[in-house]
Amino acid sequence: MSNPLSKVTAALLAVVLLFLVPAVQSAQREEDIRYLSAYHLMVQFADAVRNKGYVSDTMYEDFTRELETKGSLYDIEFEHRHKKYHPEYGDPADSGTFQGRFSVIYDAYYTQDVMNVLFPDSPTTADEDERKYLLHEGDFFTVTVLDRSRSPLKMLSGWLYGDVARAGGSLFTYGGMVLNEDY
Repeated sequence: MSNPLSKVTAALLAVVLLFLVPAVQSAQREEDIRYLSAYHLMVQFADAVRNKGYVSDTMYEDFTRELETKGSLYDIEFEHRHKKYHPEYGDPADSGTFQGRFSVIYDAYYTQDVMNVLFPDSPTTADEDERKYLLHEGDFFTVTVLDRSRSPLKMLSGWLYGDVARAGGSLFTYGGMVLNEDY
């Protein structure tokens, strides 16, 4: 006579192999496709900003609308580093002590600074040109997208591996130097 414990173990193993493994693999493929699509949209948006030299409210709204169609909740963050050149002096009070070189300093502006220009509090500045966040050639612009949703893969993995409390999302970052001022 066979052991009833081995039959139960075999039945559980069969359920795992026949149902859960394909479900996890399918969820993994679905999540990979979502992430690739979101990354592609982020690259398109960041390259458009770098090539045009500005962010407009319509560009931002189109980008967020396209991200929403992917079925996840994303947090979007911007970083704009503006390049400045400062002359170096031996004595800052005396302009005759210029040392013949310049130092490069970056002023950083983040998401809230960009949003204040794109969507101002006062409705009087509804002009299209006033609602553009302008960048300059040589500046750096970076977009970061963080996935905040609970995908089927995260739920299955949490159930199978026991890390249900894990709420972290995937992080995508893309950007580079502004190439043009097309405004």
